[in-house]
Amino acid sequence: LTIISTIFIPLTFITGLYGMNFQNMPELQFKYGYYIVLSVMALLVIFMLSCFKRKKWF
Repeated sequence: LTIISTIFIPLTFITGLYGMNFQNMPELQFKYGYYIVLSVMALLVIFMLSCFKRKKWF
């Protein structure tokens, strides 16, 4: 359960930042900004899972 929450905490932080109302957020005007954020989130999960498997925590 701790491993699952450890994976979801950074994802919640990233989506929380994009849920706020800012006057100027440059990546929102970028054509591929949405896909870049999704890719960063997916890579973060893959990286964390690989670290957990390497340490035999998962």
